Amino acid sequence: MAAKWIEFLTGSLDDKKAYRQYKARIAALPEPYKKAAMAFERYFMYNGGITDGDPAVMITMLNDFADLWERAAADQTPVNEIVGDDPVEFAEVFAAAYAGKRWIDKERTRLTDTIRSLDSKDDR
Repeated sequence: MAAKWIEFLTGSLDDKKAYRQYKARIAALPEPYKKAAMAFERYFMYNGGITDGDPAVMITMLNDFADLWERAAADQTPVNEIVGDDPVEFAEVFAAAYAGKRWIDKERTRLTDTIRSLDSKDDR
């Protein structure tokens, strides 16, 4: 019963455990894969954060991301071969492949709604 109460306040304990496991996987990567993965993770958190209320989408994305870097490290694939010439494009295409609304989508809607509401007030 206490676990349900704690989860109500803090969110799913299973999601938190899955996130900690993902972080451990990234921390275990050899260089330069660890450094690259951490840089992309930071970018995802600022640009690709998912806000649709389903943390499973984010956990799935992060686990797939860890799989990618673990495979690259095992095969000794150079980082530039994975991400190509434009690391930003790589990050955005990777994040876009996962369902769910992103933080920026929410802000785009908010901006559009605000401006439309101003237009309708001007017509009066």
